[in-house]
Amino acid sequence: MFDKRNFLVAVLTLSALALMIAAYFAPIWWVSLTAPNYPPEAFPDGIRIHFHFDRVANGCTAAAQGTRMADELIQKDLSGDDERYNPITDAGRNLDQGAQGLDCVHEMNTINHYVGMFPIETGAPVERPLAKFFFGFFAVMLLAFALPKPKGRVLVLSVGFLVLFAWIVVDQFVLGHLEQQVQHYMLETGSFFKEPERIQAWGNTVLYASVTVIVGLVLAMIIVVLGTLKIRSFQLLLAFVPALLPLFFVVTYAGWLWFFGHNLHPWGAFTVKPFMPTVFGEGKVAQFSTFSYPTWGFALLVLVFVCLMLAVLIRRKQLQEDAKP
Repeated sequence: MFDKRNFLVAVLTLSALALMIAAYFAPIWWVSLTAPNYPPEAFPDGIRIHFHFDRVANGCTAAAQGTRMADELIQKDLSGDDERYNPITDAGRNLDQGAQGLDCVHEMNTINHYVGMFPIETGAPVERPLAKFFFGFFAVMLLAFALPKPKGRVLVLSVGFLVLFAWIVVDQFVLGHLEQQVQHYMLETGSFFKEPERIQAWGNTVLYASVTVIVGLVLAMIIVVLGTLKIRSFQLLLAFVPALLPLFFVVTYAGWLWFFGHNLHPWGAFTVKPFMPTVFGEGKVAQFSTFSYPTWGFALLVLVFVCLMLAVLIRRKQLQEDAKP
C-alpha cells in the first residue's frame, strides 16, 4: 500500500542528500581583509578567500576589467623584477599583456605571517582531507533513512559502509594519500617556520590524529549498523546527525580561528597579543578591517537542515503512532 508519509520522507531525505553533495563542492564561508594599501579600485573584494569543506580557495575577482592592474600578482611588487602597470605611463599600451590572476590565498598568508600566523593551509589538516569520507558516511545514512523498512535500512548501511571502508583503505593507505597529506602539511608549515624537528613532530601528530579519526569513523559505522538493527528509534539519528552539518562547520571553523589567533610565532615582524579572529561580521586587527560571512554553500547546508528535520519529525510521528496499542 502506498504510504504518503514514507514517500514524503524519501523525497525530503533525497533532496537533502543532493543539497549536501552540492554543498561539499561549494564555498561555505568567506573571509576578506581590507586596508588602505589595498585600494578598492584594485581590490574590490579586498583580500578574499573562500572556505570549502576540503580546501581553501581564492575568492578574489578582477577589478576594472580590461586593465593589467586588475589581474596582477601583487607579491611580484616586492621583487621589482617585473615591469609594473602604471596608469599614467602605460595608458596607451596593451594593458592586458602578461597579466596573471591574483592569488588571494597567497596574499593573505603573506599578510598573516607578519604577525606570526601559521599558513592557512595548515588549518584543519585532519578534517579537510577526510571530509569526503564523512560526507560518504552521511550519504549512506541518508540513503538508509529514506527507506521505510528496517531490513532495507540495515542492508543499505551494511553494503554502503563496506564500500566506504574499502574506499578509505585504498585511498589513504594503498595509494598513500594519507602520507601525502602529512607531507603537504609539513611543507606548508615550513613556509615561514624553519625548525625541522618541531615540524616533523607536528607532522607525526597529524598522522596519528588522522589514523585515530579513521578508526573512529569505522567504529561509528559498526555502531550505526548495530543501533539501527537493535533499536527501532535509532533510525532517527540517521537523518538527525547529518542535519547538524551547519553546526559542525561553524564549530570547527571557529575552533581553528581561535587556534590561529592564539598560536602566534616569533617569526612575525609585528608583535600582537593573542586574539580571536572574527567568526561572523566585521572586526579590526591593526590597520586591517576583517570581514567573515557565510556564502551560498552555507545556505545549502541550512536547506539540508530544514529538509532533514522535517523528515525526522514525520518519521518520529510514525514511530509514535505505531507504538500505540
